[in-house]
Amino acid sequence: MRLSRPVLSLLLLALACAAGSVRAQSDKGIAYRWVDEHGVVHYGDSIPPKYARSSREILNSQGVEIGHIDAAKTPAQAAAEARARAQRVAQQQHDYFLLSTYTSVKDIESLRDERLSQIEAQQTAARQYVQSLQSRLDSLQSRAQGFKPYSSQPNAPRMPDDLAQELVQTLSEVRVQDQAIQARMEQEAQVKAQFQSDIERCEQLKVAPP
Repeated sequence: MRLSRPVLSLLLLALACAAGSVRAQSDKGIAYRWVDEHGVVHYGDSIPPKYARSSREILNSQGVEIGHIDAAKTPAQAAAEARARAQRVAQQQHDYFLLSTYTSVKDIESLRDERLSQIEAQQTAARQYVQSLQSRLDSLQSRAQGFKPYSSQPNAPRMPDDLAQELVQTLSEVRVQDQAIQARMEQEAQVKAQFQSDIERCEQLKVAPP
């Protein structure tokens, strides 16, 4: 597309003014170029306080860009970058651990099976203990049927303190052991997930080490 002479003259004049502005500011050494909120480009030997946190370019005495200063980050942006850096470092450390600890995926699988076997043994012991507690609880509840408030007999005696205390303690221990079994089940799922993740990552690292 050809530009008419008047339009071309205006464009040349605008470019000359911009270059002149840069040269005028650059006579002092270093100048800056920044863009305001309206998209207008500005030049100057200092940044107005209003734009002190905005991105800008550094120009030399010839008006050539020699550097760039990024806009200041918000607290949320800075926190997000810090979290990302921490995650990268943690991943690098874990990759190093995998490569230096295991010679093959079979090593990870072997350790996984050992850990899961330990957890299963703990689960088996806990379930057996709960069964014994439940048997004791059934016996205590059977005895309690002859005393108030469980007995329907009007002349039933009050439950002895030692029986009531043993009932409460046994019930409490059953709840504690049930919670422990649930916690070990969750631990087992976490161990399986972590080892599976390590296996997949190790396979990737063996193909393309970092």
